[in-house]
Amino acid sequence: MRFKVTTYGCTMNQGEGLAMEDKLAELGHEVVQSEEEADVIVVNTCDVIDATERKILRSMRSLQSQGKGLVITGCIAAIDAEGTRARFPEALVVPVADYPVFAEAIEERFGRGDSVTMPEHGTTSIVPIAQGCLGNCAYCITKIARGDLRSYPLEKIIESVRREVEGGAKEILLTTQDTGCYGSELGTSLPELIDKVCEVEGDFRVRVGMMNPDSLSEVLEAMVGAFRQPKVYKFLHLPVQSGSDRLLRAMGRGYGAATFEGQVAMFRAALPRLTLSTDVITGFPGETDEDHRATIELLKRVRPNIVNVTRFSSRPGTEAAEMRDQVVSRISKDRSREVAKLRFDIAARLNRSLVGERLSVVATEVGKGRSTVCRDDCYAPVVVREALVLGQRYDTVITESTATHLVGRVL
Repeated sequence: MRFKVTTYGCTMNQGEGLAMEDKLAELGHEVVQSEEEADVIVVNTCDVIDATERKILRSMRSLQSQGKGLVITGCIAAIDAEGTRARFPEALVVPVADYPVFAEAIEERFGRGDSVTMPEHGTTSIVPIAQGCLGNCAYCITKIARGDLRSYPLEKIIESVRREVEGGAKEILLTTQDTGCYGSELGTSLPELIDKVCEVEGDFRVRVGMMNPDSLSEVLEAMVGAFRQPKVYKFLHLPVQSGSDRLLRAMGRGYGAATFEGQVAMFRAALPRLTLSTDVITGFPGETDEDHRATIELLKRVRPNIVNVTRFSSRPGTEAAEMRDQVVSRISKDRSREVAKLRFDIAARLNRSLVGERLSVVATEVGKGRSTVCRDDCYAPVVVREALVLGQRYDTVITESTATHLVGRVL
């Protein structure tokens, strides 16, 4: 059979989708790059916001009407497996909890193929380190899908990293719902994992995925030390969600804005050119103009390189869905636009300050035209307007900047 894996959502989902491709290939099936040429589509779903869910359901109905076979995985399958089977009775539904038997389920439904051709995943490898988290955010449907924290054994993760590096990976993306709480139930921790990953031989970089401020508080000093490792990208994804302590309490986030600011200050004192990425939700139930202004002022003080802005989306089964004082869409949209404008203004100024700098970069992906997207040691995207060899390191000088990336020339 010819399979196409279509993945929506987070890095964790992307990594699990790549693992599914490998499982399909190991069974002798052919992994193709377009849905048009596929016999069966594996739709690896995301359910974080309502608009994404609707888009995915429309796509699956369209694929079904075209006579394509469907395998439905990911968060939609996890949250409502029976409802998904009722909507798509001919589909094979594999919830997240059944991923360990994904290959067996595929073989039972579709059999095996005749030859094994493993797919190429490029120079970037995604390594999941856990399922679930310790949090109970009022708005989060992912918690319903993924459950409580279940960290993968440290030795298994190191084995995966070693295999990926030996296979040519130059970037290792460590990912889960909240990397900061990794290992707490196993007697280990994320800083210990990072240190062990960095002991793997080879020329590669490690990007540590999103961690929440409350979990980071437990390992803050050790984490700053781990980020000093030469192999670790100086890239911190620390979602604040709001600058209002009142709203953070309503969200169930378990920290205040001052905690977030203090953590950022500690990282920047040790790593001045750190790339900071954060997340903000606008229009959470009960958010007032004063709450929104607190978020704006926080962003002005902290000056993150990246702000991922999401308008609140009421998800069934979450506490926030039942809250009073739901914010009307128009106001949430206006606030989202204001945050986005500020984010780009800050990023443009930060990037402009790097024009003229010399940066060592790794070529990571093919860009538009003949360009190549590279990453420096702070994970800043550097576009070079020529075709470079992926995985190779280059010395560049930054010649231009935008709010989203730098432009470099190879020396």
